[in-house]
This record gives sequence, structure tokens and C-alpha cells, in this order.
Amino acid sequence: MQHRISEFLVGLLFGLGLLLSGMTDPGKVIGFLDLFGAWDPSLALVMGGAIAVGFFAFAIAKKRTASFLGGALRLPTSSQIDKPLVVGAVLFGAGWGLAGFCPGPALVSLASGQAKAAVFVAFMLAGMIFFEIFDRRAARARSV
Repeated sequence: MQHRISEFLVGLLFGLGLLLSGMTDPGKVIGFLDLFGAWDPSLALVMGGAIAVGFFAFAIAKKRTASFLGGALRLPTSSQIDKPLVVGAVLFGAGWGLAGFCPGPALVSLASGQAKAAVFVAFMLAGMIFFEIFDRRAARARSV
């Protein structure tokens, strides 16, 4: 139960941070991505802060074998840049640029009742399901 409470609190803190930073406002996000128009650089500070926190958190995590609450710590081991990673990054960036949402802020915005977020989350889930179906079929084809 302690893990669930800590997961909830970390998620709540993350959601509040997204709200305070403006990451849940699609207009602000699209303004940040509009480099040749009315560019709004304020989200660069948010991203810089996230990168700094992540950099130090991963440096600490690499030296540990368990989480702070005692659970297993599973860090990514692959550093390979392959076609699925590049295609996924392009699709993620295109979706972010077109809708002004990425998954975390979309879920926070969904909870606040934004209709645009509901559409984004529905298509995001459909894409995840499509990927799972496609990936399983491709894995079966490779194993035959």
C-alpha cells in the first residue's frame, strides 16, 4: 500500500508541475514550437529544469539496485538508435506539434475536462493498441 501512496503523490506532484508550468495549455506548447512566428521560449526553462533533474536522478539511480522504497529498479539497457525509436520519436513530435499535448499533460488536461484532451487521449490509446497488435504480429512473423 505504501508504494501506491507514494506513486499517487509523485503523480500528483508531476501533474501540479505540469499545470503550473503551462504544459497543459496547448496554445502555450504550440507557441513554444512556433520558432518562426510568435515564439514563446518559456517552456525551454521547464524542459531545462526537467533535463537537469533527470540527469542527476539517473546518475544516482545507476548506482542503485533498488528504488528508495525497496522495489526492483529496472533501468533501460539499450542505447541503440533504431528505426522503431526514430519513427516513434517523429510520430510523438508530430502529435505534440499538431495537438499541443504530449501524454502527461494530456492526462492532466483530461482530468480537468478539456474536450481536446479527450480526443488526444482517445487517439493516443488507439495508437498504443495498434502498436501492440502490429508488434505482436511482427514478432510472430520473425519467429516463423
